Amino acid sequence: MHHFKSSQSYYSLAAREIEREIIPALRDQQMGLIVWSPLAGGFLTGKYTREHQGSSEDRHTKLAFPPIDTEQVYPILDVLQDIARAHEATVAQISLAWLLHQQAVTTVIVGAKRTDQLQDSLGASGLMLDEAELSRLDEVSRLPVEYPAWPFMELDEDIIRKHRHN
Repeated sequence: MHHFKSSQSYYSLAAREIEREIIPALRDQQMGLIVWSPLAGGFLTGKYTREHQGSSEDRHTKLAFPPIDTEQVYPILDVLQDIARAHEATVAQISLAWLLHQQAVTTVIVGAKRTDQLQDSLGASGLMLDEAELSRLDEVSRLPVEYPAWPFMELDEDIIRKHRHN
């Protein structure tokens, strides 16, 4: 009998929908989570802002995939930029570090066209976010509570971070 070992799923601060059903199922089945598009197609690098929607050559401008609700993501970018400044890091590094702090995440697939992008992404592996920073990111990116989760979602032990800092 064959058993699944992992799921490759889209997950980021801009797209937390898998927390509703997929992550609880993965934890129940003791499966790993391999994250694809952890920077939401480049949107969570910080190069897209309210003022600058990207150039015509940018991948996200040519093909808006994965789809992004920009009005939902801009407040997330504001918090990411603030935390990035505090760590002397990039917005992309903080976005990736958040994922690496999520208990369900086994590994993250990063894509890079250039060596400097890859080096930047790899820099996220050593970043430790404190509980206040994780809480700020959680709050600004939290999914609306939907049926059948309410009012139990905030008590769900299936969605919990790998590392707790005191």
